[in-house]
Amino acid sequence: MEYKEWYMEYKIHKNRPGLLGDIASMLGMLEVNILTINGVEDKTRGMLLETNDDEKIRLMGEMLKKVENITVTALRSPRLVDKLAVRHGRYIDRDSDDRKTFRFTRDELGLLVDFLGELFKRDGNQVIGLRGMPRVGKTESIIAGSVCAMKRWTFVSSTMLRQTVRSQLAEDEMNPNNIFIIDGIVSTIRSNEKHYNLLKDIMSMPSTKVIEHPDIFVRESEYTYDDFDILIELRNSPSEEILYDTFTTSYSDDL
Repeated sequence: MEYKEWYMEYKIHKNRPGLLGDIASMLGMLEVNILTINGVEDKTRGMLLETNDDEKIRLMGEMLKKVENITVTALRSPRLVDKLAVRHGRYIDRDSDDRKTFRFTRDELGLLVDFLGELFKRDGNQVIGLRGMPRVGKTESIIAGSVCAMKRWTFVSSTMLRQTVRSQLAEDEMNPNNIFIIDGIVSTIRSNEKHYNLLKDIMSMPSTKVIEHPDIFVRESEYTYDDFDILIELRNSPSEEILYDTFTTSYSDDL
């Protein structure tokens, strides 16, 4: 069998001396490799494991049920959020009702950039919405995530570039491997026919599109929330409300 990765997470009830060593020894005797290990939030430890025998993982899970000091809370093929949790030592806040919505605050920009970078490495079509108030770090995070993924980014519309609205792109900019950055307010409030035709072409491409202000984009266009694969919310603080009425008027003052 080929080697596969697994994610194991356990809650520590009593962090006695030698606990981690005992677990590591058990994994070593089963010839299960520990790729990464880190504390994940309060009294929780996460591990990325590797083995070429799934039965060993099942046996390990059964054995760890007998260890009184811990409770295994996850033993599965690793998800993206699992890998980032081990890497950063904390889980991404995820909406309990809408599972495709992830929440970040400005002091978590490093985690957000890493998250975006991993998403941008994926091939094929994906539409990512990014909510947030002005100057919270949305565009900067997208660019940094593109750099992490070693992908070129292309502005289709933007407030960073003096409210730019593109009506055409150069041939190399239309590469499906690029990350297309779209400002949902600029593309609807300042949109013209040429820009909207370009927008439709890009939305139909097998590529990654990141749309800032997705709620306005949905409200003012033919697209719906079903077109989005992931929605991200970025706030200055956890309690900050994202209120579009406080800044959308500034987009149309010069029309």
